[in-house]
Amino acid sequence: MGAVRRLDLRSLPGWAEDDHEAALSAYSVTADLLGPDWPLPPRTGARRFFEAEFHAVEIGAPPALLTGYFEPEIEGRQAPCDGFRQPIYGPPPDLRPDRPWHSRAEIETGNLLSGRELVWLSDPVEAFFAQVQGSVRVRMEDGRVRRFGYAAKNGHEYRSIGKELTRRGVGGPGGISADGIRDWCRVHPEAVPGLLRHNPSFVFFRELDLASDSGPNGTMGRPVSAMRSLAVDPDHIPLGAPVWVAGEGLNILMIAQDTGSAIKGAQRGDVFCGTGPAAGHQAGDMRISGRLVTLLPAALARRITA
Repeated sequence: MGAVRRLDLRSLPGWAEDDHEAALSAYSVTADLLGPDWPLPPRTGARRFFEAEFHAVEIGAPPALLTGYFEPEIEGRQAPCDGFRQPIYGPPPDLRPDRPWHSRAEIETGNLLSGRELVWLSDPVEAFFAQVQGSVRVRMEDGRVRRFGYAAKNGHEYRSIGKELTRRGVGGPGGISADGIRDWCRVHPEAVPGLLRHNPSFVFFRELDLASDSGPNGTMGRPVSAMRSLAVDPDHIPLGAPVWVAGEGLNILMIAQDTGSAIKGAQRGDVFCGTGPAAGHQAGDMRISGRLVTLLPAALARRITA
């Protein structure tokens, strides 16, 4: 854990104007999973609850890097057919958590997951982004929407294809957005397999039984909430903790309910932006320099700031 310092919660810019009830609703989703040091949510008085029960602690040195993620919603089919030839897969039976399985290139060139297909999509790039996001809603031909979430991964290190395109001179000095990656892939279809295989990490899915109005499950096994749930590095920020997220256009209390392969460090956060294309555009464009301030129960705050 990086350097730690206590702050005055009430003095955080924008604190008084936030919707504390919305933050409390998100906190309540996972509060019962936390240890005895963590307070259970009250029935009323959200702002008073956070101010009375928590201490503001800045872990690590800003600026924070804030990005966004989302739940894609795309067309799919139960069986392969014209225009739908790209599957997402369930985990293989010989996958072990203590050792890497085959890389993305080995999986694809060797057709190693034959028989593990869950649903068939139309675009390998969208199937890849579903893996990056860790969840996907698939609209079937009969109108049903099936939900799929993270089940496991192959144990290889995640490598960003956006950074790889930037290294090749694609995009501006600030990098390339998800929509920019899509545009490049449409223009260079012959280069798509090689680009995607730059990332050896591969994510396997499982089908989920979730309410249509809920977000996908986060790392804590409960649904995440749009613009209230945050993916963090749990080596620095405890899962379930409220986190004040400040940056350009953001002054909002979120809850650390998820993680991600690329989310490393005390001042690194990934904001869940919601479901569907609009959330995808918002998440793809989000790259903000800001600040993360973690809210910890009094006993825990005293322990790490002593």
